[in-house]
Amino acid sequence: MCSVSIDVKDVEDLAQTFPDLEQRLQPVPPCVSLRESVQVYKEHCRMAREFHQVKHEITALEDRKRKLLAELVEDEKVAMEIARLEEEFRRLTEENRNLVTVHNERAQQLERLCLTNRTRQDSS
Repeated sequence: MCSVSIDVKDVEDLAQTFPDLEQRLQPVPPCVSLRESVQVYKEHCRMAREFHQVKHEITALEDRKRKLLAELVEDEKVAMEIARLEEEFRRLTEENRNLVTVHNERAQQLERLCLTNRTRQDSS
């Protein structure tokens, strides 16, 4: 074991916990009488803080990904509905065009029949 050459307050300041890390990966408090031990501990703490930050960023990016995928699914549904409506519009436009044509033909037939009928009535 190493000998302690600094007071308890300094050790408490160094003692950091990182709840995101497994217990076996937690930084082990240094042997404060060895400069290298303190440096390794500080480096370990720095890496643990970076790990926490990266883990937080990953979580945020995964949340964003889930939201974007949900939006993509919704956009695909909207695109399918638009395609369906465009097809229905095309079909109804064609049907309307046919009905207008038939209406015009029948109107002309009616007009001819009316003329024929008047001609017959005038002849009688």
